Amino acid sequence: MSMRGVRKPGTATLTTVARGLFETDKDLRDQAYRLMGL
Repeated sequence: MSMRGVRKPGTATLTTVARGLFETDKDLRDQAYRLMGL
């Protein structure tokens, strides 16, 4: 991965976005993330 001049093989970046009820209901969002293993 290369970002801001840092290079380290095997590094990963995960970006998430929430829409609808997941955006406003933190408990629901947290439950969904747990089910996805995030």
